[in-house]
Amino acid sequence: RAINPWLPCLPGAAAEAQGPVLVPCRGLCCSARSAREDSWLKSLFVRKVDPRKDAHSNLLAKRETSSLYKLQFHNVKPECLEAYNKLCQEVLPKIHEEKHYPCALVGTWNTWYGEQDQAVHLWRYEGGYPALNEVMSKLRQNKEFTEFRKERGNMLLSRKNQLLLEFSFWNEPVPRDGPNIYELRSYQLRPGTMIEWGNYWARAIRFRQDSNEAVGGFFSQIGQLYMVHHLWAYKDLQTREDIRNAAWHKPGWDELVYYTVPLIQEMESRIMIPLKISPLQ
Repeated sequence: RAINPWLPCLPGAAAEAQGPVLVPCRGLCCSARSAREDSWLKSLFVRKVDPRKDAHSNLLAKRETSSLYKLQFHNVKPECLEAYNKLCQEVLPKIHEEKHYPCALVGTWNTWYGEQDQAVHLWRYEGGYPALNEVMSKLRQNKEFTEFRKERGNMLLSRKNQLLLEFSFWNEPVPRDGPNIYELRSYQLRPGTMIEWGNYWARAIRFRQDSNEAVGGFFSQIGQLYMVHHLWAYKDLQTREDIRNAAWHKPGWDELVYYTVPLIQEMESRIMIPLKISPLQ
């Protein structure tokens, strides 16, 4: 007799009363499986909307200042590093100490441990992006700077820069006496975790102020995004080791490290030596 394809499988006597026991149709199984897979795929694209209604830069940066920072990395030909340093020390102070340029050299270094034959420069632009545009426009018309860039370019293998804002809870980088070594710790965060990082470090920075080692903390706006840079100053490598070890004996530091580590994709540490013209010595 004809079999109803929609009839459920029933056990025992109930099955006999209804006719032969039915095996589910192949087409129905495929249809159900396809529906489940479709539902699972759709779940991958469900977006959880961040309830915050403001840009990360407005939530994390200092509101009382409008300073913009530029961090430059220059990879120098090994045989040219000494000449590069000499050229920078001769030209950069003359250009950027002029009052009609709204920018200041915060620090300039050579990498000691980390990527070798590398120069790192940190600039501050008072007034944000308009100040940056003003400086760039004036420098393009500055013959000495144009000649400097041309001569400098012959010494470089590669270069890159980032535009940064400073975290509201960090010290503002100000000139300091030396001699010091500087550590630039750079963190590539997972996208979407900048606010979480800021919340944890607003508390963590309190554990790292005893020896006045915290110089500045920044996060990227243009260039490589979701980048965080922490700048520290130490008398020497042993002092750095002692200060970092001491932090682990403070209640709460281990917990903050535990929660921030999963936010990181990559991290890098540079130990740097300041040039003679660096305000951070």
